[in-house]
Amino acid sequence: MESYNNNPIPTNGEPIEVQDGKLSVPDQPILPFIEGDGTGRDIWRASRVVFDAAVNLAYGGRRSVAWYEIFAGEKAFTRSNEWLPQGTIDAIRRFRVAIKGPLTTPIGGGIRSLNVALRQLLDLYVCLRPVRYFAGVPSPVKRPDLLDVVIFRENTEDVYAGIEWQQGTPEVKKVIDFLNQEMGRNIRADSGIGIKPMSVGASKRLIRRAIQYAIENGRRSVTLVHKGNIMKFTEGAFRDWGYELVKEEFSDVCVTEAEAGAGVPAGKVLVKDRIADSIFQQVLLRPDEYDVLATPNLNGDYLSDACAAQVGGLGMAPGANIGDEIGVFEATHGTAPKYADLDVVNPSSVMLCGAMMFQYMGWKEVSALIEQGIAETILQKRVTYDLHRQMEGAAKLKTSEYAAAIVENMAARTAAA
Repeated sequence: MESYNNNPIPTNGEPIEVQDGKLSVPDQPILPFIEGDGTGRDIWRASRVVFDAAVNLAYGGRRSVAWYEIFAGEKAFTRSNEWLPQGTIDAIRRFRVAIKGPLTTPIGGGIRSLNVALRQLLDLYVCLRPVRYFAGVPSPVKRPDLLDVVIFRENTEDVYAGIEWQQGTPEVKKVIDFLNQEMGRNIRADSGIGIKPMSVGASKRLIRRAIQYAIENGRRSVTLVHKGNIMKFTEGAFRDWGYELVKEEFSDVCVTEAEAGAGVPAGKVLVKDRIADSIFQQVLLRPDEYDVLATPNLNGDYLSDACAAQVGGLGMAPGANIGDEIGVFEATHGTAPKYADLDVVNPSSVMLCGAMMFQYMGWKEVSALIEQGIAETILQKRVTYDLHRQMEGAAKLKTSEYAAAIVENMAARTAAA
């Protein structure tokens, strides 16, 4: 196929392939992007400038990215009367790594969430959310620097599976009658009903990725987050299946909290669990005791944003949705349409998504340059309006000016090195 959604594939790049379960990345990979709705346009323009500069600085022209636009959200609907065209799904499957800005979710019928649809259609079962602090960013807590967690949120099950019946419908009456008459329950007749499926297979593959990440990146612990004291056969099972997995596959490199007693043996990863409401206290009061968190879908949704708030908000929080052979990297904030095309919003979330993406591709030099460039620009107090209004003595930059400042700092660092 030479095009998707009637947009020709770039001729100056090659697809990323998978060999023996690992990505094989050419020097000129084709990377699909969805610029996003609302402020996504400004953010993507600024981010692409930073990405291209970082690749060029890191590799001196030996490597480059062949960017390929694909469509979802309002732009897709305008072009094709579809919110999520099949061509977009097919292109991500073919090229394996993609990046996207924020998308508008259609109001009314149809797709409940474009982001959820992408995750489910491509089986992107890991929602990966690293949350760390950049010095100088305003924060509502005293020691935001103590929080450095990586959240692995299960992406395909739990309440996000979308099995619901609306109150007052014939369908919900059937479900309520079955529960009351066949299962001995006492559900009010005027209820809406939702089902929360959680499977051993989906839970273990998510927890496996979290443990592997901890081992490969020198992290100290993995915490299973759950509400198993109430939902014993879903969230409680998530915890139990996690401990089963440790025993089955990781007993040589991991130790559970019960086994560790007073200390963790050198070189081993500690696996522990915490009840969901408790972990919200813990990440505020004792954040340095937590490292990698593995969570069911809904708990991870709440916890990711709560942690992001401690380090400057969603504008500083990247995210990714990853499967066995596909990764889609996405901004975690909304579209903020009232600021669209004004060149004022903070593009750091998408830029940090790009840093995650290049790390995932094995281009670690690019990832490091982007993160360092952002960190130095913030320390210089050259920031967009959202941070400027909270920082004394800061210079307020437009989105495009912020990108230029980051490129300037990346270039200076490269020249010094």
